[in-house]
Amino acid sequence: MRKSNEPMLWFLFGAGGVLAAFLAPIHILLTGIIGPAGGLGSSFEYEHVLALVSHPVTKLYLLALISLPLFHWAHRFRFTVVDLGLRASKRAIAVTFYGVAAIGSILSALIIVRL
Repeated sequence: MRKSNEPMLWFLFGAGGVLAAFLAPIHILLTGIIGPAGGLGSSFEYEHVLALVSHPVTKLYLLALISLPLFHWAHRFRFTVVDLGLRASKRAIAVTFYGVAAIGSILSALIIVRL
């Protein structure tokens, strides 16, 4: 019996969905609305944010916040495209969408490591 990679893809899908649902809105609220409006005070100044982003735990958080929702998108979009009628090339669709998510994750990791 051939092993399947579906459990790993479903794990990435589920983890990305949880992060997209729970952490992304909080992150957007803090860094996109409250911080620029002055609600975070001096903790939103450039030097403080740079020091925070330079910490390894924060880098892991940012990598997860970016890459896992990419895999969630890839999994959801893959099955949406197949359900819309492109069943003949299921493997090519999967390779394309998961490849885009992997490339996006790798590029994100390279950028985050340089912070």
